[in-house]
Amino acid sequence: MASPLIEARSLTKRFGRFTAVDSIDFEVAAGEAFGFLGPNGAGKSSTMRMIGCVSPATEGRLRVLGLDPATDGPTIRARLGVVPQEDNLDMELTVAENLLIYGRFFDLPKSVIRPRIDELLEFVQLSERRNSRVEPLSGGMKRRLTIARSLINEPDLLLLDEPTTGLDPQARHALWDRLYRLKQRGVTLVLTTHYMDEAEQLCDRLVVMDKARIVAEGSPRELIEQHSTREVVELRFPVGLQELALSQLDGIAKRVEPLPDRVLLYTDDADSTVAEVHHRGLAPENVVERRSTLEDVFLRLTGRMLID
Repeated sequence: MASPLIEARSLTKRFGRFTAVDSIDFEVAAGEAFGFLGPNGAGKSSTMRMIGCVSPATEGRLRVLGLDPATDGPTIRARLGVVPQEDNLDMELTVAENLLIYGRFFDLPKSVIRPRIDELLEFVQLSERRNSRVEPLSGGMKRRLTIARSLINEPDLLLLDEPTTGLDPQARHALWDRLYRLKQRGVTLVLTTHYMDEAEQLCDRLVVMDKARIVAEGSPRELIEQHSTREVVELRFPVGLQELALSQLDGIAKRVEPLPDRVLLYTDDADSTVAEVHHRGLAPENVVERRSTLEDVFLRLTGRMLID
């Protein structure tokens, strides 16, 4: 079997007495889209910074592209593409100038950079804005430009830290399409996210992190099958009546999960469960039947919502 592009064993990161990443193990294969899913503060970004060779590990073993970040940081960084959590584009330059200058950081000759700029701008659908200054661009356009910039050196591995945070739904879906196309080209993607739908859309495999540790690992489908039911029923009751209703929901589903604004019933047959709700004389204001998602997995594992 081919060696993994990233291999971590007992990887730990501490800042003084605070443990940001607590002895985690994972591997990322070539061509894979691998995700770190979890709430803010779970340790996702700290892990990405160690992979990106900008923050040394405190303990444990880490290999990136078969190399040791502690001794081979510059060599690894030359083969990485990085999309940081916050865009750090040069707002005073044009779209094309941002790519040109970044390409020069990798000592690429202009004869190589210029055709690559044309290709990348077409890929991220910004060809018509190549001579526009960056500052007035929309958030989605800036994010796509940041991705184009990360690809200027034709990296072996692309790291994306919360790639769609702050974007509207339309911009998020446009960005997902670009990332999916990169995956189809064979680019290895490693991303952090606290959006469950993003992880389901993009990741072949992922780990769920909480409180600096990995609490589950697998494909989105595997995690849902292992830690949730096939379907979920959401019940919303009038203000002040949810607590009274809970006593009448005992045993109605495989698991009953009360949240501040609704009650979740985990079941393999939503229609039968809803019928039983009404048979017991309950009258929720709203009833929603849906399939289980990674958010349900996270609730089961940590007791908290994904977006904290």
